[in-house]
Amino acid sequence: MVGRIISTPDCVAEGAAWLAAREPRFAAALARTGPLPLRRGPDGFAALLDAVVGQQVSTASARAIWARLAAAGLTEAGAVAAADPAALAACGLSRQKIRYARALAQAEIDYARLRQAPDAEVIATLTALPGIGRWTAEIYALTALGRADVFAPGDLALQEAARLLFGLPGRPGETALRAMAADWSPWRAVAARLLWAYYRLATAREGLR
Repeated sequence: MVGRIISTPDCVAEGAAWLAAREPRFAAALARTGPLPLRRGPDGFAALLDAVVGQQVSTASARAIWARLAAAGLTEAGAVAAADPAALAACGLSRQKIRYARALAQAEIDYARLRQAPDAEVIATLTALPGIGRWTAEIYALTALGRADVFAPGDLALQEAARLLFGLPGRPGETALRAMAADWSPWRAVAARLLWAYYRLATAREGLR
């Protein structure tokens, strides 16, 4: 069963109000960040490839690589599948990410079906592919599919934001942050938006494009 879908700024505002009422530190963070961004984009191959590009690189680097891929016409499955690896490398993809991108392009995922699939099925389908770990799958579900209760605790910016906001002695790992986020259901995706906004405010750095 597919749960709540975040499709408008009003959905984000509703989730933010719920979180602020539940957790005083979220209320304080929201007072500083102001209204949270929608963070929704189209789903499909390009969105998932974008998430792969963003793995383990800075936001600025990922943006630059994506711009080069777009300029080269290499953001569609057919083009990536047919591309010479050297062309992908010239855009800034590592050898490993080239392998992941080509595997994704050849996977023939039914993206329309994923829109109707439960969160767990979305994650399982995507993580079965080479190079698609849980972080990438969760980011896709959160930003491209608008799932309201998906969180990405493996995200370093979310971990650091949680450390800062909750006054933790150290940055929580993925398991610890996933446990913390259980208390923020059914609006964990809005909690992610709030933590990203707080991270940017507190560090003057971006957590996610």
